[in-house]
Amino acid sequence: MKLSDTLAQAFNKQVTAEYEASLVYRQLSFLLDDLGLVGMRDWMKLQADEELTHAQMFADHMLNRDAVPQIGAIEAPSLTVNNAVDAFEASLAHEQKISGMIRDLAALTQDERDFDSRPLIDFFLAEQIEEESTVGEILDRLRLIGSDGSGLLRIDAELGARNAE
Repeated sequence: MKLSDTLAQAFNKQVTAEYEASLVYRQLSFLLDDLGLVGMRDWMKLQADEELTHAQMFADHMLNRDAVPQIGAIEAPSLTVNNAVDAFEASLAHEQKISGMIRDLAALTQDERDFDSRPLIDFFLAEQIEEESTVGEILDRLRLIGSDGSGLLRIDAELGARNAE
């Protein structure tokens, strides 16, 4: 079934947002590298790559539904990070923004009675719960250790051990 023009526009917005999310994570990786937190840098790099996969999933859905994805304008992220907490607060804020967009897309697919998009949307609704939870837990731990350098380095090493999925 062909994707409606209304949904095609909304999916294009989401494709663009996923590319933007990748750039946010890539910028955060640069800033964490500058702070000497190379494990967190690597964690952010993997997040950046995951966002590109998400963009492709939306694009593939569009292509399968006879709609051509169009990446919109993306502004370079402007982020200020003085420590790991700042970086993960920026990450959480961006994930919350994406979660809102996914929920809006879910509502629109329901309004349009586009049941064929439901599996993709359901995947991303669950994905965003996981993303926000993961980043929130990291933030909780970073706040708990405060200025404890050894604790920060322990979390940095743990996040750096994450493997690409």
